[in-house]
Amino acid sequence: MMDEPTTSPATAPASAAKTAIMPHTTSVPVKGHTNPQSIEDMAGAWKDFQFAPIRESQVSRAMTRRYFADLDKYAESDIVIIGAGSCGLSTAYCLAKARPDLKIAIIEAGVAPGGGAWLGGQLFSAMIMRKPADAFLRELGVEYEDDGPDANFVVVKHAALFTSTVLSKVLQFPNVKLFNATAVEDLITRTDGKGEIRVAGVVTNWTLVTMHHDDQSCMG
Repeated sequence: MMDEPTTSPATAPASAAKTAIMPHTTSVPVKGHTNPQSIEDMAGAWKDFQFAPIRESQVSRAMTRRYFADLDKYAESDIVIIGAGSCGLSTAYCLAKARPDLKIAIIEAGVAPGGGAWLGGQLFSAMIMRKPADAFLRELGVEYEDDGPDANFVVVKHAALFTSTVLSKVLQFPNVKLFNATAVEDLITRTDGKGEIRVAGVVTNWTLVTMHHDDQSCMG
């Protein structure tokens, strides 16, 4: 389950916009004791190349420790976005950029985020976007073609170029977490001070579990 925090920021702090983190304008950070060796450094010495030794238990602990830490952190989220398609990812990008003080969780039922936005309409590769959406493409750094001053749209050469770009930028924001292979099964509602019912959270489950509620062997 993902619930709203007990105290939710109603308005953006005055410093929020000024402190927004733009991950794509910074260098890729290296945490820990990794040797920042480049591909160019290794070129010509492939016969000496070998992967560092690792145990399966180390892999399991590294993954599960971080995943459950994220579950604990985002159990109370300021924003929950259902679906990591083009709309959900674009929303997450704009919110994370404008409000770095918010915790934003994205819930995607599929293993692969992006929804149907890996192809354009009718299974063609190009993506057509109506103006003024070209402003968002320039924000992301996605190239596009303009069919002239009379055209009310622009064309991205492949839908996957847009989707992969916005996805990678969203995932770099420190206040965003994507939970894929996770389904929303129900909504959490509460009565506000005016006696009106409002949505206050979501009930989630692993997608594969939701597909086999009648099959106990799925938990075996």
